[in-house]
Amino acid sequence: MLSSIKHFFKERISESEDETSLNEHLAVAALLVEVMIIDGDLADAELNTVTKSLGQLLDIEENDLHDLIELSKKEVSAATSLYQFTRQINESYSIDKKLQLMTTLWRVAYADGKLDKYEENIIRRIADLIHIRHSEYIKCKVTARQPDQLSGQDEDSKAFIRS
Repeated sequence: MLSSIKHFFKERISESEDETSLNEHLAVAALLVEVMIIDGDLADAELNTVTKSLGQLLDIEENDLHDLIELSKKEVSAATSLYQFTRQINESYSIDKKLQLMTTLWRVAYADGKLDKYEENIIRRIADLIHIRHSEYIKCKVTARQPDQLSGQDEDSKAFIRS
């Protein structure tokens, strides 16, 4: 899974990361990038949201973030399904972390001020693959749309980023 990104992490980010933790980070990066690029319109606001989310989540330098996002784009375009990414989330994440990830995915989709049908569709597919109930899916969508939530400064986001 994501061999070039694994190499990137091992070389530049953290030698202390265990394989499970590394795979979790890779899966999150890939899913965020997938939502960002799915509509074919790479808006600066979406890129900024992904960059900020990954920077906080992974605690890495900004110049490394650019390379990570570029590698993630390549891996996502080569992927044949979402399963390789969501499997790791299912193996490692509690329901609370899954819900926080879902809210973050919605934030990426809303970052450019419009929700594309392809963004909504892929988030729905991810929700199904990580076993999120429809009511939880809707709650995450509503939470992400709230103006104070879009800033990324809410407590749930901070908890997700630190966990």
